[in-house]
Amino acid sequence: MPPTPPPSPVDGEGLHEPLPRELERTLRLAVLRHVESEPRRRHPTVVHVGLPDDHESVFACAPGDPADLGVRTDVLLALLARAPQDRPLVWITRPGELVTQDDDACWVAATRAAAGELGRRVELVLVGRHGWRDPRSDLSRTWKRLRPR
Repeated sequence: MPPTPPPSPVDGEGLHEPLPRELERTLRLAVLRHVESEPRRRHPTVVHVGLPDDHESVFACAPGDPADLGVRTDVLLALLARAPQDRPLVWITRPGELVTQDDDACWVAATRAAAGELGRRVELVLVGRHGWRDPRSDLSRTWKRLRPR
């Protein structure tokens, strides 16, 4: 089955240029932390909420976990309840290229639902070994070799 095309931006949803310097640094750090902590090429999908250099809550997805929108929304609401910042970041680490897949689209929908229930904006990106990508706006950054600064 071919990958699902990225959803079109809704009301300017997602990240857009120019990114604030602090957010750019945070997203780079999320990629770096993923590279440092996950040496395997095949690993489970993990949903992270918070900030990669501070307070972070995670949910590891097992193969065959329910793909129900309600369950995913409840997971995100629970993780977002632990996030201390006003605009928390949600990032999903998974193996493979950063093209939007069906599972990613389900997490995008759950993030929209959770943000709506909380009445606040929530940023979401996909994170891989070589970069990050916002599946809502298609904004991305990639690196050939990422090293700590």
